[in-house]
Amino acid sequence: MQRSLVFPFFVALLVFSTTAQSGGIYGRVVSESESPIVGAMVTVRFGSPFQERTVFSGEEGRYAVSGIPDESDFLVRVRRIGWQDIRSPHSPMGEDASATDFTMTRLTDPALVAAQLPANHWYGLVLEQLDSEHEREQLVRQCTFCHQQGNAATRLQRSPEEWQKVLSLMARMGGGLDQEFGAKIPEIFNKAYDPATAVAKLTKGFEKPGFAPPPSAEVRKAVIDEYQLGGRSSMQHDMIMHPNGYAYSVDMTTDSLFRLDPSVPGGAREIYPIPNGSNPLGGALASGALPSNTDMRVGPHSLQVGPDGDVWITLAVGNQLARFDIDEKSFTTEDLPGGIYPHTLRIDDRGRIWYTIAVSNHVGMYDPESGQHEVIRVPARSFGEEVTLRLIPVLLWLSQHVDFEPSGGAGEGASLPIPYGIDFAPDGGVWFSQLNAHRIGRIDPETFEIEMIDTPFTAPRRMRFDSKGMLWIPGFSSNLISKFDPQTREFEHIELPIEPLGTETPYALNVDLVTDDVWICGTNSDSLIRYQQAEKKFTVFPLPTQVTYTRDIDFGADGSVWTSNSNVPAWQIETGVPRIIRLHVDGNVDMPMVSSNP
Repeated sequence: MQRSLVFPFFVALLVFSTTAQSGGIYGRVVSESESPIVGAMVTVRFGSPFQERTVFSGEEGRYAVSGIPDESDFLVRVRRIGWQDIRSPHSPMGEDASATDFTMTRLTDPALVAAQLPANHWYGLVLEQLDSEHEREQLVRQCTFCHQQGNAATRLQRSPEEWQKVLSLMARMGGGLDQEFGAKIPEIFNKAYDPATAVAKLTKGFEKPGFAPPPSAEVRKAVIDEYQLGGRSSMQHDMIMHPNGYAYSVDMTTDSLFRLDPSVPGGAREIYPIPNGSNPLGGALASGALPSNTDMRVGPHSLQVGPDGDVWITLAVGNQLARFDIDEKSFTTEDLPGGIYPHTLRIDDRGRIWYTIAVSNHVGMYDPESGQHEVIRVPARSFGEEVTLRLIPVLLWLSQHVDFEPSGGAGEGASLPIPYGIDFAPDGGVWFSQLNAHRIGRIDPETFEIEMIDTPFTAPRRMRFDSKGMLWIPGFSSNLISKFDPQTREFEHIELPIEPLGTETPYALNVDLVTDDVWICGTNSDSLIRYQQAEKKFTVFPLPTQVTYTRDIDFGADGSVWTSNSNVPAWQIETGVPRIIRLHVDGNVDMPMVSSNP
């Protein structure tokens, strides 16, 4: 090779060898003709529970990974859409970096290529069957509510009997469809996911260079770490980064709080069982509307760090708040005076905990200092909806004592308003979203008066304020983010660039207040999406694991971006277990990392 190509890589290896505190692996990813393969994901898995570290190959096909514990066996996976996966076990290598090249083989079977595509590509085949915008919106909002649609486990053709079971389960979990539309689902899905037609559509031109292009040079600088938390019966829901450097995550189905120390190679983990008292299986929702492998009795859902460093958690099916003392490693719980299913919580600058209450259409406030509780009823859209909402406690009681099977279409129940995301404006106003109602609202923090505002897009979910006081909202079923100005009450919509357009389901977003970059969950496309306001620029960071259903986003003190992989059920995730994820945009991680990528 010419010196101009060799020298930068030589320098990178020199830095690698003199700074690495643990083992590493480096080399090239090439085709059988020795041509470099750009943008291949090279993933190293080590430890038990495992950590996976992923880098991208650069212009010359070069990659370098460090941070592998000296005594650890590890597995390397090389992945690139259109090429056959490579999985290669390796033995401990000591402190020296090991040179390993990988030669990938081009796939010739279009079915295998189609299977490599993220779920949203397959889901697009379903959405293009729908002429009605109302049906399309309803389908996206309900059928991707807590899991990906279009992944290998959901793009199956089913018999009428199997479809009835699926739709009934969906209705029991609160995600029903209109009766008339529900009756169309089997034909729509079976037609869209028929391999005889689907594969050809998805892989048209796959043998040409422009198919599934590599990520940009900017993206190829990134380093992605994934940490296994829990097992096949777990549901790692939200996670947060604590100022002390630990990551905390809640496991809903096992009633556990996890703590991860990412500074330790492999990630040191602690598990803290959350007290569930005498709650029955399913807690307040003990009606059979639960995953079959759950042991959930309180259902930890959302968590935040309080002013004193303790961690506050909503216990969704326990109708409680929990406080975790990080020094004593113990829990105290606070029973809530009303409402059903405390959901997302945030803590204001006075230390008061504000939380949405999803099932009964409330927002709650608890002041730990004074002991004050407030349960604020959110206005319904109609008298009939108000009556239905007030009957929910009765219906839940009946469901525990009367054996009945909901139909595949849940009618009005499927569109009842769900208070969801919540955040604070610079003036202290408490803003929240109503998912099914397509509204946002503001609560006066002193008088608790409510103002409701219709959103000119569908399904606002988890939202956040930026440093300038603008409220950023993801449209879960509308493939956009929207910037809302609380002063002028104006919305500005920005469509997400995920291809095929219209197939993304942004569950949540968060704003890095240092840069004001908006980070969005690519919940159905195995990605994280950055929107840089100043440049009005999107950057899509593909994530390594197929079936990555991201829930909420947080930031580390070092600028890293964190989220969780929380598909329900967890067994649909590649490897079958949940993870939490750390993305370093510039490749600088707490353990030495050198990449030769441009």
